[in-house]
Amino acid sequence: MKDLAAVVDRRTKLIELSLVAMDNGFEHDLKAVCDLAHAHNAYVYADIVQAAGASPIDVRASGVDFCACSSFKWLMGDFGLGFLFIRESLLDRVMHRSEWGYYEASVLESHFLPGDPPARTPYTWKLEPNATGHFEVGTPAIGVAHVLAASLPYIRTLGVENILAHRQPMLKRLREEMPRLGFECLTPEESTSALITFALKDYETVAERLQRSGVNARVFQRFIRVSPSAFNDMADIEKLLEALA
Repeated sequence: MKDLAAVVDRRTKLIELSLVAMDNGFEHDLKAVCDLAHAHNAYVYADIVQAAGASPIDVRASGVDFCACSSFKWLMGDFGLGFLFIRESLLDRVMHRSEWGYYEASVLESHFLPGDPPARTPYTWKLEPNATGHFEVGTPAIGVAHVLAASLPYIRTLGVENILAHRQPMLKRLREEMPRLGFECLTPEESTSALITFALKDYETVAERLQRSGVNARVFQRFIRVSPSAFNDMADIEKLLEALA
């Protein structure tokens, strides 16, 4: 926060951040960032794709102005459908319609078919005053919507706070044991997010060991990212550690 505060001033218009960083799981204090931005009459946009469904988010308490995410990560959806939040007071003042589509309309009436009420134009409409009326211009991905109709109630039943608490022992075990196997932890110690990352020196060996053991972790050229969640338990962590030992 000290580094951020040092570069934010009256010329700042927008602070954009990833609430949880995809590379090392670092999580911003969103309210602190928003307080800093608003003190300088700036706005905050948060990419929440690595947080929504895995870490608690309160858009009102944090004061965030805009945030968005896809559904294919922790919301357990798929590609092609996502979510957008815009603080209502910013609609038509800061954020304006840039496209037009019939999904934005609460009322859409035709005036050219037999029996239609007369009007000077083929259609008349009334736009929704909310984010839907400003930005939902096309047909959504219905297949993904059906997936979310199952996954979102499931996540709400589990409770995001419980999901967060469930993974903490697994993260702790990884943080303790991975360095003993030669993997330096790159994730801040105070992080509670769903991502934990370790530096690696031998990409091919690590990737081959995990594949042979049936362990699904994201292996990059210089680091490995582990993402335990509600569908994992400590046995999965031990299997990963055994594969890398």
